[in-house]
Amino acid sequence: MAEQGEQVVIAELMQSSGVKFGTSGARGLADDMTDRVCYAYTAGFLQYLASIGDIEAGGRVAIAGDFRPSTPRIMNAVAMAVVDGGCQPVNCGFIPTPAVASYAMASGIPSIMVTGSHIPDDRNGIKYYKSSGEILKHDEQALSARQVWISAGHFDAAGQSVSAGLLPPVDDAAARAYVARYLYFFPADCLSGLKIGIYQHSTVARDMLAEVMRGLGAEVICLGRSKTFIPVDTEAIRPEDVQLAAEWAGEYGFDCIVSADGDGDRPLVSDEHGQWLRGDVAGVLCARYLGAKCVATPVSCNSAVEKCGWFKRIERTRIGSPYVIEAMDAAIADGAANVIGYEANGGFLTATDIALAGYVLRALPTRDAMIVPLSILMLAKAEERTVAGLLATLPQRFTCSDRLKNFPTELSQSRLAALNTGDEAADIRAAEALLGGAFGSVASIDVTDGIRITFASDEVAHLRPSGNAPELRCYNEADSARRAAEMNSICLTILASWQESAS
Repeated sequence: MAEQGEQVVIAELMQSSGVKFGTSGARGLADDMTDRVCYAYTAGFLQYLASIGDIEAGGRVAIAGDFRPSTPRIMNAVAMAVVDGGCQPVNCGFIPTPAVASYAMASGIPSIMVTGSHIPDDRNGIKYYKSSGEILKHDEQALSARQVWISAGHFDAAGQSVSAGLLPPVDDAAARAYVARYLYFFPADCLSGLKIGIYQHSTVARDMLAEVMRGLGAEVICLGRSKTFIPVDTEAIRPEDVQLAAEWAGEYGFDCIVSADGDGDRPLVSDEHGQWLRGDVAGVLCARYLGAKCVATPVSCNSAVEKCGWFKRIERTRIGSPYVIEAMDAAIADGAANVIGYEANGGFLTATDIALAGYVLRALPTRDAMIVPLSILMLAKAEERTVAGLLATLPQRFTCSDRLKNFPTELSQSRLAALNTGDEAADIRAAEALLGGAFGSVASIDVTDGIRITFASDEVAHLRPSGNAPELRCYNEADSARRAAEMNSICLTILASWQESAS
C-alpha cells in the first residue's frame, strides 16, 4: 500500500505559512513555524544538498539552537527531517551560530542553526549551512524550488509533530572546538591585567565569552544573566542596556564590557566608560588588528573604513551576510589576500586564514562575535591605549541607527520606491522634498540597498525595510555622535508619519 501524505513545494509553503527567507535565513512568528513547516524546509535543504553532491546517504548534519522557548521544539522537527532524509543528526546543543558553523565546516558536513538572532522571542528562524558555509541567495532560490514529501502520520491538524523527539544527546565537540579556536590563536595570558565585564543576558555565547576571556588571563565578572530571552539588537541597543553598561563601568572599573546577541554571532563591545561601540566601528578596529588588506562591508556601514586609509581594497555590498560573502569570494577569485568582512551589526567574517605571530586563525566566513572584542583589546594593548583611546584614532564619523517596529514592509517598499525611480534628478528632488527641509540639499543617492541619501553637508540618511521583520530601519552618519542621534530622531519622526497617514 502506498504511503499516505502530500507533496509540498517549498516556495508555496513560504507564501502560505508566512515563514520566508530574509537576509539571515528563514524567519517568522514562532506559531507559524510549525513542526510541519520546519520539517519541510529542512527536507528541501537536504534534497538540495544531495543534488549538488554536498551530502550522501548516512551523512551527518550538525544542529544547534539559541535559548528561545520555541527553539527545542524546532530543533526536534529539524532532526526528524534529517533522520527521514537518511542522515544522522548531531546535537551540538545550545551554542553560538559561529561555533556550530565552524565545527561543521571543519568536519566537512552541513549544519543547521535554529535561531531568530536578535528579534523578539515570539519569532524564530533557521539558518542553513552547506559544508562550505552559509547558503547564499542562489542556494535559497534552488531550495525554494524543491518539492518534498510529507507523510500523513507525522503531524497533527495544527502542524505539530505526533512523533517522539529524534534529537540525540548533546555532543559538546563543537563547543569545545570553538573555545579552543581562540585560546590557540591568541597568546597565552594576553589579556592579563584587564578587567572585563560579560553581559550574559540570554545569549548562547555567554559562558564561552567568559571562558575564553578567563582562559587568556583576564579578570572576568559576569553580569545580567537571564532565564528569559532578551532580544538584544546590536544595531538598535535598548536604552536599558545603555544604562546598565554605564552603571557597571562606574561600579566595577572595567576596561571593557562584552556581550553578544541571542545566537552569539553579533558582538557588543564597550569602552572603559561603558559606552557601546557601533558594530561597524568595532569592525574597522578588528580588521586593523588582524592585518586585513581587503574589506567587504555593506553600504550602510560607517565611512571611516574608507577615510582611515588602513585598507588596500574596500568593497561595498548590499546588507546581509550572503552579499558580504559573495563580495569576499569575488575578491579572493581576483587575487586578494587577507580578506575579511563585517556588518553594521558587528558580525565579523574571515574569508581567508589569518596569520599572526606564528599562529593561524582558520577562515570562518560567517558572522562571529568572539573575534571582535579579543582583537580590539589586543590592538589597545599593542598601542598602549584604552578602548576609548583607540576610537579617538579613527576619522571622526559617527553613526546612529534605530528602527520603527511593526511597520508594514509593503508600506516601506511603496514609499521608498518614490525615491528610486531610475531618474536620478527626480529621485534627488523627491529626497529633498522628504528630508531636505531638515538636512539641506541632496548631493547623491545610492540605491545599492534601500535608499542612502548623502547631503551636501556630507551627512547621511539611509532608509531600508528590514529583510527579516516588519520594521523600517534608519541609519544616520554625521561628524558628531550628537548630530547623528539628532538626525536619527528627526528621520524616524518623519518616517512614522507615513504609517499615520496610511492608517
